[in-house]
Amino acid sequence: MHMVIELLKSHASVRDYKNIPLSREDVAELVNAGQHAASSNFVQAYSVIHVTDAQKRQQLAELAKNPRQILSAGAVLVFCADFCRLDKAAEIHGKQIDYSHAESTLVATVDVALFAQNVAVAAESKGYGICYIGGVRNAPLEISELFSLPEGVAPMFAMSIGVPDEANEVKPRLPVEAIIHENGYDASKYDDILPTYDETMSAYYRSRGTNQKDTVWSEQMADFLAQPRRTYMKEFLSKRGFTFN
Repeated sequence: MHMVIELLKSHASVRDYKNIPLSREDVAELVNAGQHAASSNFVQAYSVIHVTDAQKRQQLAELAKNPRQILSAGAVLVFCADFCRLDKAAEIHGKQIDYSHAESTLVATVDVALFAQNVAVAAESKGYGICYIGGVRNAPLEISELFSLPEGVAPMFAMSIGVPDEANEVKPRLPVEAIIHENGYDASKYDDILPTYDETMSAYYRSRGTNQKDTVWSEQMADFLAQPRRTYMKEFLSKRGFTFN
């Protein structure tokens, strides 16, 4: 059991891969492991596109603005929130579902994230490296068209998987006491925790093997969250049937 914990704690994103493809059987095994994640009311509101066509992979790389990972990986998966299959299930019984409200959007988002994380852990347990690619949301409409996604299906993120051609250091996480709040939320402890964590991250950024920089975590987060990002996503999701009623 300790091996599982150590595997989880050893995660580091991999962005460069050796030219070794994963077979369809390899991918199916990882996806099947992903399916055993928890699912709200067992709706399993997710699907995944395994991108094997070279031209479509090239287009995805351009649309997601991430050629480095997408073109070198042994496998590329696009994870989607999916109510199309559930709509078809209801049709069998002459019924209609309503996934337009915000709760359904949250259910599908959580489902696809849990599913994907199981895939990631399964891949890393077999010695592969992975990286999540949120750049899929840079062009969600175009990517939906590229993969013929029907209404009720929306791409959330991609994942590159492959044999690592690099060994990235594990980023220091926030101390566990910053995450655990016992019996009630305590924001006052951040006054001490965050400056100390900034020192830890500053040392990490300066000393790591690649992409060294002089910054701290709190400043990065302030800059990252200062302006709204991908403000078109609400309109896009509404067009796919996720209307947040």
